Amino acid sequence: MNKPTMLVVEDNPDHLELTLTTLEANGVDHHIVVARDGQQALDYLMGEGQHSDRNTDLQPELVLLDLNMPRMSGLQVLERMRNDPRTLFVPVIMLTSASEQSDTVRELKGGLNSYTSKPLDYDEFKARLEEVREYWRTSSFAPLMS
Repeated sequence: MNKPTMLVVEDNPDHLELTLTTLEANGVDHHIVVARDGQQALDYLMGEGQHSDRNTDLQPELVLLDLNMPRMSGLQVLERMRNDPRTLFVPVIMLTSASEQSDTVRELKGGLNSYTSKPLDYDEFKARLEEVREYWRTSSFAPLMS
């Protein structure tokens, strides 16, 4: 059986390394795909650019999405995801720094499933992931999840 995929979208090399190390050290059983900015993330999700041969029927189980990135912000990526039927139901956890956790982030409408602080704290991430999974388990729009 194939491992589920997790897309990690992070432009800061230090934060990316810490996130990947944290996930690996805690035994996250996912195939991890990395995008270094919002456009790369959308190329992967929509099967465009270098990912034009990717089967977009097989979307990630989860997207860890940085809020502030060059070229395209996390909010712009999220908006595009929620406006496309291929990614409408892909769960998203926004990665934010402590200073970005304002009322705006907490009250996001339009498809953010949860958010967590950078650098990634695994216990907090695991709690957010369980919240997302519980939401999809009880939703009438639930995608196929492992």
